[in-house]
Amino acid sequence: MEGNSGNREQWGSRFGFIMAAAGSAVGLGNIWRFPYITGKYGGGAFVLVYLAVVIVLGSSLMLAEFAMGRRAKLDSVGTFRKLGGGAWPIVGWMGFFCGFVILSYYAVIAGWTLAYMFKSFGGLMEAAAAGKAGDVFGAFVSDPVQAIAYHGVAMAIVIGVVYRGISGGIEKSCKILMPALFLILVLLIIRSLTLPGAEAGLRFYLLPDFSKLSSEAFLAAVGQGFYSLSLAMGIIITYGSYLGKHEYMPKMTGTIVMLDTAVAIMAGLVIFPAVFAFGVDAGAGPGLTFVTLPIVFAKMPMGAFFSFAFFALLFIAAITSAFSLLEVVVTFAIDELGWSRAKSAIVMGIAIAVLGIPSALSVGGHFPKICGKDFLDAMDFITNNAVMPIGGMLTSFFVGWLWTKGAKDEVTNFGEHDFPFYTVWLWVCRVVAPVCIGLIFITGLKW
Repeated sequence: MEGNSGNREQWGSRFGFIMAAAGSAVGLGNIWRFPYITGKYGGGAFVLVYLAVVIVLGSSLMLAEFAMGRRAKLDSVGTFRKLGGGAWPIVGWMGFFCGFVILSYYAVIAGWTLAYMFKSFGGLMEAAAAGKAGDVFGAFVSDPVQAIAYHGVAMAIVIGVVYRGISGGIEKSCKILMPALFLILVLLIIRSLTLPGAEAGLRFYLLPDFSKLSSEAFLAAVGQGFYSLSLAMGIIITYGSYLGKHEYMPKMTGTIVMLDTAVAIMAGLVIFPAVFAFGVDAGAGPGLTFVTLPIVFAKMPMGAFFSFAFFALLFIAAITSAFSLLEVVVTFAIDELGWSRAKSAIVMGIAIAVLGIPSALSVGGHFPKICGKDFLDAMDFITNNAVMPIGGMLTSFFVGWLWTKGAKDEVTNFGEHDFPFYTVWLWVCRVVAPVCIGLIFITGLKW
């Protein structure tokens, strides 16, 4: 069945939609992954490549997905069935699969950030000052009760918000959470920039060193740009399906991409001055967040407060993305199965929470490895390295070559607006995006 697109929910306001879509795009990838990848590939030069990728590639794909969602007024599977027919719904199923699986382990990490908010005032600073931040993290993830409990709390919050609907739940929450996220970022930037020795971090971050740019760095920038905007997960199509027909999507897409990129750049302004001020490795990998940064906070005056603020920032970024991941699955159940929103949110939410338990247990070594990888890492590899790139390539091919008339009608509001970059956008969808995403796919296949 193709759902009730006639009386479909809509976003309550343009601001609310932009906050929700930006909340979806702004995730752990911006605040956690972006700084350490920037550190790994030499700072400012990488940032320039990343910005070019996001502006050209990321915004083009996001606009394509919004156009599809608004035209079909359906979930990701229904959208490809309605606009493409044939075997195209498989691409929609890929989005559903990604929403379901990614949320299962994403909620685990959201639970970690929630736990660390409390740990900031509960002995974390003392342990970090004594060089034992790694022991704290190890003990936490190795405790199955804590790992599952915090995962469950994060999922319960996500289910509760999505249960309340598009405007009453997701939009309402994001209108509060996203401004709070920017406020915390500004506070942390001020603290970081006023540390003695912060200038070295700023120089590393903002002055390009083009000798560090390699083909590997370019691919990393393409991958970061692709993953940080919530593309090829069914999210943008789903959120687009709730858009009113008079909204001018190119402008809204530009605003969302700008906000997403601003958060990533601002996160670097928090982290690099701080790690350089205290002589910490800027390319320390994911451990930078839960092991290295607590050591940095422990050396600051009011360290517990700034640690709490940082992990609250991470939690907001994670939870707003989690809303959108669950919404992909819930919209599918409403449109395809004819379920009520309440039933969809509860049943699908619980199913995802159950799938997340192996991820919660695996990091602490309480669940068997899959071909040498923790369950969480294996799920991340399957979705990020395989399913999402294939979905992204097929979506851009679909819009660029098969659905061009419908796409042009949507992005110009049937000729109501002029879209001066239409030809460039079309060729990005036709050639540039499939080639770039194909390179990510090929290089990312190493298990």
